[in-house]
Amino acid sequence: MRYKSALAFQAGFSFADIPRFSLILYFITMYAVVDIETTGGYPANNDITEVAIVLHDGVQETARFSTLIQPVRPIPRHIQALTGITPAMVREAPLFESVAPVIYEWLKDKVFVAHHVNFDYTFLKHHLSAAGIDWSAPRLCTVRLSRKVFPKLPSYSLGNLCRHFEIPIYNRHRAGGDADATVLLFEHLLRNNADPHIRQFLKKGTTEQSLPPHLPKEYVDDLPYSPGVYYFHDQKDKVVYVGKAKNLKYRVKSHFTHNGAGKQRQEFLRHIHKITYQPCDTELMAFILESLEIRRLWPPFNNSQKRFTAVYGLYSFTDQKGLLRLAIDKKRKNVEALYTFSIKTEGHQLMQQLIREYELCPKLCFIQTDEETCVGMEEGYCKGACCGTEKAAAYNKRANRAIESLKTQLPSFAVLDQSPESGYTSCVYLENGRFYGMGRIPAGEPLSDTESLKTYLTAYPENEYVRGLVYAFAEKSPEKVVTFTTPKAKKG
Repeated sequence: MRYKSALAFQAGFSFADIPRFSLILYFITMYAVVDIETTGGYPANNDITEVAIVLHDGVQETARFSTLIQPVRPIPRHIQALTGITPAMVREAPLFESVAPVIYEWLKDKVFVAHHVNFDYTFLKHHLSAAGIDWSAPRLCTVRLSRKVFPKLPSYSLGNLCRHFEIPIYNRHRAGGDADATVLLFEHLLRNNADPHIRQFLKKGTTEQSLPPHLPKEYVDDLPYSPGVYYFHDQKDKVVYVGKAKNLKYRVKSHFTHNGAGKQRQEFLRHIHKITYQPCDTELMAFILESLEIRRLWPPFNNSQKRFTAVYGLYSFTDQKGLLRLAIDKKRKNVEALYTFSIKTEGHQLMQQLIREYELCPKLCFIQTDEETCVGMEEGYCKGACCGTEKAAAYNKRANRAIESLKTQLPSFAVLDQSPESGYTSCVYLENGRFYGMGRIPAGEPLSDTESLKTYLTAYPENEYVRGLVYAFAEKSPEKVVTFTTPKAKKG
């Protein structure tokens, strides 16, 4: 059903009601107000079933086009119930590729206007590209425009905005009906001094139209140009994604520079309603805090680090003969390892070092697994505990010292970044090879006493990923590392 233009919608409207700048803007810009119906929520695996385009010169409608489209994929039952578009209705409709050139001509050289603009724009761009047509256009989102012109409304959905402003809406959830309502909303916004915001939205280089539809621009504007961790929240304020950045503002904006056609990308953008952040002194601290926060909050759109676990661990146990044995094994959930490794060879290297240094038996440490004579006995460092010629008590003393030596063999060190102008030094601290924590210490504070050092730090849970980050950074930037020594365990 064709609606009357906004000139009839509001009695008494005249050109005198429009500011002079608005008249200039209106007559040099042509808008294509668009709505589409689809078989699902993301373009990569769904089809368009209906398109409606209303051309508008900023004052009134100038032309319109609409068509049903025959999808390649079936229309799901719930979509049929929502839109009323059934397979029978589209059986004789054209395929998208056959009508794509016509749609392109209607959209070419126009400002693309839609409610939740990125949904309609991404769908049409994806399917036009699949039809061999390269198209792009400046975008104008009536959700974002409504937020600017009428801030702090309880809802910016098309239905609720139309109810709030008493805009008639017919044939809901059909492309033509929703496009009609969007045009009336657009005209209402124009009459309420929307032109400064439109000018800003269409300004070259602006990224606001690429932001998620529910995310106010102010959240991005308030981000600093410094390292930190950022949190994306959903409508219920639950954190759905955690990220780290060397530059918070640049990194967050990069999330929205393209609108992928995949399901996960579209779902991700629809869930972002709010951004919070935690500033960090250094990029390394941001990397560490991100990992800790992902494991604490378990956000649904973070994937990689939730799967990161150490594969192997160094364990000790006492066998039936009373011998203290060491073993490299796959990491166990409910047993704490003496140390953990990402690869088995790393564990074997450490075990070989302990065997030689503390005269342990390679068989009792599961390094030699055959039935041949103990290699350690042949070479003189195994004293025969494996064949009963050495008592368990004597062997266990050396095995315990080997375990204790892990605390001294594994390094204790701090990674420091100096900030003299701020009066503090940022510090990340590993104790006996394990991540202890991080924080700030007063600039110039002596670092010889690790117990005093730790009073300035916040302790965090240790995990292998964070430990690897710190080791990698220390190897790359040795000039920022201060090492602490611990007395070695005595051999015996």
